Amino acid sequence: MEIRTVEALDDALSDPPAYVVEALRACPGDVVVLGVAGKMGPTLARMVARAHAAIGNGAGKVIGVSRFSNSAERDRLESWGIQTIQGDLLDERFVASLPDAPNIVYMAGMKFGSTGNESLTWAMNAHLPSLVCRRYPSSRIAAFSTGNVYGLCPLHLGGNLETDAPAPVGEYAMSCLGRERIFEHFAQTAGTRVSILRLNYATELRYGVIADLARKVAAGTEIDLAMPAFNAIWQADANAVAIASLTCAASPATVLNIAGPEVLSVRRVCLQLAGTLERECCFAGVESSDAILSNAQKSHRLFGYPRVGASELIDAIAGWVKAGGGTLGKPTHFEARDGKY
Repeated sequence: MEIRTVEALDDALSDPPAYVVEALRACPGDVVVLGVAGKMGPTLARMVARAHAAIGNGAGKVIGVSRFSNSAERDRLESWGIQTIQGDLLDERFVASLPDAPNIVYMAGMKFGSTGNESLTWAMNAHLPSLVCRRYPSSRIAAFSTGNVYGLCPLHLGGNLETDAPAPVGEYAMSCLGRERIFEHFAQTAGTRVSILRLNYATELRYGVIADLARKVAAGTEIDLAMPAFNAIWQADANAVAIASLTCAASPATVLNIAGPEVLSVRRVCLQLAGTLERECCFAGVESSDAILSNAQKSHRLFGYPRVGASELIDAIAGWVKAGGGTLGKPTHFEARDGKY
């Protein structure tokens, strides 16, 4: 996989596999993407639009909702044929004014900046879901969550399963579990069909754990090994599973991990990056015996393995960084073991 322009990257990240087209054929009608202006939202919305175009016959509109603090992001979405609505999702009257739709992808939330702003974190992550569920009680809702709700997992277990009990560390992870519980409550009491998506970690060439590590290797920055391992999944594959999970939305709610199949060693990934970047690695700290890890075999059984494997993704990111490719400027802070972001 060799990508050298942002336009080619956007095309790759929004390319719908056949199972997404079939999922949207089985879930006809408009799709509202709440919190569309984040890191994944634009290409996820575009993937829906491209799948609708493949279905044809007026399969449905894609409607992206966000504050749109960056007007260029709104313009880009509309250039792709995505209808946009600007507003504050914490405003109950605004949420009530949103258009009807049978399919909702819930991407709104707060992570970075949560430490020191805990009340807003809880409002975004645990209060907002109730507003959305009251507005869309009869819709299918694919609701993004995070693998952080599991807490640290011993490396030898290979990652947490959906059946494992959550053990969140820090207010961000706790508020995300609160988000899940609100969606579960409405699934049980109102019959709202919900799929809860525990993601870690979506990765593209400009963002994600591997991109963070690649830039550290390139700069000769010390790499802390305290968080010794991680999961990564090509963002296009994460987008695809999230969209297709609308077919799994159910009452009671379905929980689905989204992650790559590999447990990736920080040390080994850095050494592979270093080979392409022609740099030496500078490691610090002692590798712990646990990490934030998810086992996504359930989603792999449903939708197949990711189209882009870890080794290919590592090489692509190294090539992007070596060629001077840009960054989104949003470090993941995946190495945080205390849950503070």
